[in-house]
Amino acid sequence: MQHMWNDFKTFVMKGNVVDLAVGVIIGGAFGGIVKSLVDDVIMPPVGLLMGGADFSNLFLVLKAGKEAAVSVAQAKTVGAVTLNYGIFINTTVNFLILAAAIFMMVKVISRLQVKKPAVVPASAIKDCKFCYSPIHLLASRCPHCTSEVPVVAI
Repeated sequence: MQHMWNDFKTFVMKGNVVDLAVGVIIGGAFGGIVKSLVDDVIMPPVGLLMGGADFSNLFLVLKAGKEAAVSVAQAKTVGAVTLNYGIFINTTVNFLILAAAIFMMVKVISRLQVKKPAVVPASAIKDCKFCYSPIHLLASRCPHCTSEVPVVAI
């Protein structure tokens, strides 16, 4: 039992698991911000431009309830079966904004990461016969003087 507990602690404390947990928590909070941005900032002006439509209450009645409904919430209370396409539009816009924000974050993070130069073994290096700079054996041009050099078969 102690061995299993130690294995579990090792698994949980690995960097990837902790990073994933932090990402999920921050992602949930960020999702709430994006939802508010869509519902409270973006969609009201869009709805206003579209004749004052409230996208969260755009629906199609598939089966009427006890009485007519003017909102999705009212339709649910009267027992109507509805196709809530306005909520779907809000959710789609929400997803697109979230995906764009994550894409931008990944692009910025990848630019900030320091890229380690590839280590080339000394046996894979030759000297340029024109400028005497070290170049890779498979290079067909010298990166320093741009002269064409013969490719050496490895």
